[in-house]
Order: sequence, then structure tokens, then C-alpha cells
Amino acid sequence: MAHETYAKTLPADLGAPAFVDDWKTRALMIGAVFSVIAAGLAFADGSIEHVLRAWLLGLMMTFGFSVGGLAMLMVQYCSGGKWGLLLRRPLEAMSRTLPLVFVYWLVIVIWMKKLYLWAQIDGSKAEDVAAALKSGLINEVQAHAIEFKRPMLQPDMFVTVGLFCFLVWAFYTWRLNRLGLERDKDSPENTPMWIKKFENISGPGIIVYAITMSAAVIYWVMSLDPTWYSSVYGLLFLVGQGYMVLALGIIVAVSLSKGEPFKTILRQTEQHDLGKFAFAFVMLNIYLAFGQFLIIWSGNLPDEIPWYLDRIRGHWGIVITLDFIFHWLIPFTLLLSRDIKRNKKRLVWVCQWMVFARAFDLFWLIEPNFKDAARNLHFSWGILEYVAVPAAMVSFWVAFYCTRLKTRPLVQTNDPHVAEILEAEHAHA
Repeated sequence: MAHETYAKTLPADLGAPAFVDDWKTRALMIGAVFSVIAAGLAFADGSIEHVLRAWLLGLMMTFGFSVGGLAMLMVQYCSGGKWGLLLRRPLEAMSRTLPLVFVYWLVIVIWMKKLYLWAQIDGSKAEDVAAALKSGLINEVQAHAIEFKRPMLQPDMFVTVGLFCFLVWAFYTWRLNRLGLERDKDSPENTPMWIKKFENISGPGIIVYAITMSAAVIYWVMSLDPTWYSSVYGLLFLVGQGYMVLALGIIVAVSLSKGEPFKTILRQTEQHDLGKFAFAFVMLNIYLAFGQFLIIWSGNLPDEIPWYLDRIRGHWGIVITLDFIFHWLIPFTLLLSRDIKRNKKRLVWVCQWMVFARAFDLFWLIEPNFKDAARNLHFSWGILEYVAVPAAMVSFWVAFYCTRLKTRPLVQTNDPHVAEILEAEHAHA
């Protein structure tokens, strides 16, 4: 066994490479093209409903990147590890895209009555629920659920809870990003103090994130079907966000390694560790999803099983089968390979597939909530909106993300792992 004894040094310029501007330009062009396609599809469909459904999918994707990035940043501060030196600044940049996500959310607020059945009824009055039942707008099961959840399923509460969550996420984003820059300006001798400070903020912050994120997804997605409830719903989205954020983080880190400073700091060892981390989230994701399905299916309760029947019958079984293959089987099989995790190009392909798989899973979660789609998978121009609208929204989010990425150095120099990550890797015989 032999190894090199020299160590590398950080380059003088720690800013984002110039080709990040090319990413931004390309993303804006893709966003513009898909926006035109989406407008054409909306005209052909003759309705705004499918646009809004697709917009919700795009919101959940960008929300997952932004707030999920904030959560992963806090996890890193609590857990430590050299992988944080690679992803900390990309994760900070993800968290700072929150203003764009807020704008996307405002569109849902404005047109919530086009999406949410309960928003079409003034649930503050029992007689209005009865009138909606009599008119055929809702059935008896839906009427009972809306009446029972009346204190929660209100447009005012939807807006209030959403604004509160965004304020909480904005506070943690501002606080962690500000302290990250202040730490770089301080003396390395104070590193233990900074580590403790970040742990004290991030530890409770992870709990706050779990609560607020769960509240958001319950309102934004789960309430599309007012009869549905699941105690593990928020946790499923929490793991799903970790799944997609790690995939995007690896894509960004490997892509940045084409230039400095990531060309110097991205070693094969840390790349392999990130691949194993992503593999862990793939396993956890299928464990929770299948666990929920198994419990509800075996219980066969009339209050719970219709949610799955809406997503299995009427050719939706094809989609759920593909979802299992896309979301778990393919990334699980590929990430088992040590060689793939250590090969930059192949690992990026796997992570790109994971991002696509997450979008496909969100389509399966969102579309069957609507009466015309439940147990009735059929082609329409509106279905194609699920490609065009989220693609445009994510592209514009990527462009904004690139601007955030260029606003600060990509490496935190005042970090105890800098010297270690600059050491040459061992060459095993």
C-alpha cells in the first residue's frame, strides 16, 4: 500500500466559477421555452385548473429544494463531517431562494378556490356545508370531514399558517447565513465557540422545521382531499426533501468541481460518502412509504383505503408501479455500486434521475385528489401541464439559485475540516 505525502492548498479565489453564469442563462432559456409551451397547452385545454395543479407540483419541488436545503444545513451543523464543507455554501444558497418560493405560493393563495374543495365552501357555517352537500358539490363523507375540520380548513387559516411558516423559515435562513459569513471573519481559535453556537441554533431549528414543514404540506397537499389524514404524512415529505436536496447537492458539487475551488476540495472519498448518504435516504424513503401503505391496506378501513384506491384503480396502478421503479428500485440498484458512487458522471446521472423520480412521485400524490382524475387516469392536454409548468418553475428557480450561489465564497475557510479535506487521498494497491 502506497500513498502520496503532499497536501493541496486552497486557491486564492473561492468564488463561484464563471460557468455558473452559463448555467443561469441556460436555465432562463429553458424556463422561457417551457413557459410558452405551458401557455399553449393551457389554451388548448381551455381551463386553468390543470395549470394550477401543475403549479402546485412546481411549488412543492422548489419548496423542497429551498426549505429542505435549510433543513439539511441545520442537520450538517448538528452532525458535523467533512461533507458539510462541500455542501454548506450550496445549501445556504438553496435556503436563500425562499423569496421566489414565496412568490410561487402566492399564486396558490390567489386561486385556492380552484384547487381546494373546502375553499369553495364557507366552512365557518354548518348550513353552508349542508347546502354544498345538497347541491352535489360534495358527498356525505366529504361534508362530514369538512364539518369536523372546520376550524382548520379555512382560507384565512391557510394564509395565516402559510405566512407564519415562511416567517419562521426566513428567520432561520437569515440567521444561519449571516452567522456563516461572520464565522469566516473570526479567528480560527474561536472555532469551538462557533460550532457550539450553530448546534444550539440548528438543534431546535430542526424540530421547528419538522413542525412547520408538516403544517405546510398538510395545508398545501393533504387538504386537497379533505377526507384524508395520515400521522406520517409530514415525515414522508421530510424524508422526500432530504432525498431530493441531497441529489441536487451532489449534482451541484460535482458540476462545480470542473473549476476551482471545488476542483481542489472535492475528493473521491467525500463524493463516495455523499453517495452513501443519498442511498440511506432512498432506503428510508421506501421504508416509510411502504410502511404507510402496508398498515392502511391491511387495516382496510373505509375512512383510509379510498385514498389508495384513487391511486391504484383506473390505470393508476401503472403509475404507482412506475413510481416504485423510478423512486426506489432504480436508485437503490445503482447506488449499491461502489464504482458508480465514485464516478462523477454516473453519480450525477443517478442524482438527476432521483430529482425526476421525486417529481413523478408528487404527480402521483397530487393529481388523483381531483374528481376527474381519481381512479381515472386518462390523457388530456392538461396532463402535459405537469411537465411544462413545473419544468418552467424549476428552471427559473435554478436561475435564481445561481445568482445566490455567486454572492459569497464557496468554501468556509474557518472550518476545522479544511486542512483534512486538502490532504491527498490514499492510493490503495
